[in-house]
Amino acid sequence: MTVLEQGTITIHTENIFPIIKKSLYTDHEVFFRELVSNGVDAISKLKTIARSGEYSGETGEPEIIVEVDKDSKTLSITDNGIGLTADEIKKYINQVAFSSAEEFIQKYQSNAENAIIGHFGLGFYSSFMVAKQVEIDTLSYQEGAQAVHWTCDGSPQFKLEDSNRTQRGTTITLTLMDDELEYLEASRIRQLVKTYCDFMPVSIKMDGETLN
Repeated sequence: MTVLEQGTITIHTENIFPIIKKSLYTDHEVFFRELVSNGVDAISKLKTIARSGEYSGETGEPEIIVEVDKDSKTLSITDNGIGLTADEIKKYINQVAFSSAEEFIQKYQSNAENAIIGHFGLGFYSSFMVAKQVEIDTLSYQEGAQAVHWTCDGSPQFKLEDSNRTQRGTTITLTLMDDELEYLEASRIRQLVKTYCDFMPVSIKMDGETLN
């Protein structure tokens, strides 16, 4: 792999990660809803672009694939949506916290849990409540796009490198903390889908079975 960039996520305070881990989300399981919602958004954006004529490639059957690997303690969520370029990862993932988000957190910390999600692009970062490392492997729909792989261990440090992915879309892989291994159980995933994702307009599959 060619390392494209190593750097520090643009944040206004080192405390943003502990805030995300402890204060914003009292209920750790919302990370699943956030990641699946992001995948559904990526798929709907691809449909919009295809309808507008900007994308003439094959869109395929829209789906979210959930996979667990108990040996490596990983949970991955894959969509076949729009994908991300390196520049988009830098924009949407690395420049995570804005001063307005910080002010918002300070003002509404007691009930910021749901209000913050979606407003400041922090939904993705809910992953770090349950994961000690998060990876994004993605290939944009754009013609000639280079697939990229982003890795972060929950500190402000990240690594962005070339990926040899050939399939359009995005895979988010979480290496779970030892006290969050319940999310490797198929029954727990089914419960999360039923609670948060049952009526989402895209098939959510695991082991070849549609869960929603």
